[in-house]
Amino acid sequence: MSTDKLQELTTRVESLESQISFQEDTIDQLNAEITALNLSQATLKRQIELLAQKFSQDKGSAVADQSEETPPPHY
Repeated sequence: MSTDKLQELTTRVESLESQISFQEDTIDQLNAEITALNLSQATLKRQIELLAQKFSQDKGSAVADQSEETPPPHY
């Protein structure tokens, strides 16, 4: 094998190794982002469940009971 051919193959292998390194770094970053998003989604889901539970306990009323209402300012 000629020296030029060997040098060309060495350059190509080094280029491929560099690309793989960048791809591995990108995959690690994406994995970290997905993990954070999954955690955030789980937190939001739990908050929605708690709100739904509270809403159903209040019997779905968006208005407070008459006894809980403050009197109007003209009284």
